Amino acid sequence: MVKARHARIPVTASSGNVFADIGLPEPEEELTKAQLASHIRQVIRRQRLTQVAAAAVLGIDQPKVSALLNGRLANFSSERLMRLLTALGQDVDITVRAKPRNRAHGRIRVIGEAHA
Repeated sequence: MVKARHARIPVTASSGNVFADIGLPEPEEELTKAQLASHIRQVIRRQRLTQVAAAAVLGIDQPKVSALLNGRLANFSSERLMRLLTALGQDVDITVRAKPRNRAHGRIRVIGEAHA
């Protein structure tokens, strides 16, 4: 019987933003868009909308709904995604406040849970 040898695999801690970790430009914008799209998916699921029905509510065509639901967000701005959330009956609140002193830069976060 041969004993398996366990190789050490280097592990790098995440920054908390996968888009920054893989080196994409504008990682906070990408994370914000992904989080907004996730909320849109949740609302569409909770409202039991088909892609065609969601397209009618959102005022976009079905292929764009498909792209959105599959995470293809290149053609969606954060502002557009926020408008889509409001079209689905969601409130989007934007809060601006001073960053804590222990953090070098401000950040953008999407907080909350989408409700149908």
